[in-house]
Amino acid sequence: MSTTNTKSNSKATTLTQVQALIAGTEKHFPSGSFTLGNTAYTTATSTQAFQSLANALVALNAAHASLKDAVTAAQTIDAKVGPLVRDFKRYVVSTFGAATQELADFGLPPPKVRKPLTTEQRAAATAKLRATRAARGTTSRKQKLAVKGDVTGVVIKPVTSTPTSPAAAQPGPSAPAPAQAAPTK
Repeated sequence: MSTTNTKSNSKATTLTQVQALIAGTEKHFPSGSFTLGNTAYTTATSTQAFQSLANALVALNAAHASLKDAVTAAQTIDAKVGPLVRDFKRYVVSTFGAATQELADFGLPPPKVRKPLTTEQRAAATAKLRATRAARGTTSRKQKLAVKGDVTGVVIKPVTSTPTSPAAAQPGPSAPAPAQAAPTK
C-alpha cells in the first residue's frame, strides 16, 4: 500500500494507520485547511479521502475472506465431482469416437490422430528395441518355451538309516568296510 512506509505492513496495520489519521485529523485540525502537493484540502475533504481508503481496505479484507471460503468450497466439491467429470469425458469420447461435431457439443476436442512414424524413425525404433532386448537377454514367448533344462549324471541314493555317531558314519580311509553276514534261514 502506498500509505505505509515499509513493505512488511499488513492490510490490518494499514487500516489501523488510516483510522488513526482520521481520528488525529478530526482532533487536531477540526476546522483547518492546508495545502499538500499543490492541492488545498480541508479537514472534511481529507477525512473523506482517508475514510474512502479505509472502506476500500475493509471491503478488500471481506473479499479475501470470502475468496478463501469460495476456494475451500470449490476444492471440496472438485474432490467429489472431479472423478465423475473425468469418467464422463472418457465415456463421451469412447461413445462418439472421432465424431467431431458431437464431441464439440460437449466441449471436448476430438482425439488426436496418431501420426505414423517416418521410415527413419521406425528403423531407429527397431534398432533400439533389438539393442535393448539383447542387452537384457529377453526373448519371445516361443523362444522361452524352447529352452529346456538338461540334467545328466545325477544319482539319487535313498537314505535307509541314520548313523549313530560321526565316527561310525564316516569310516577312515584305512578301515575296511564291515562285511555283511548272509541271512540264515
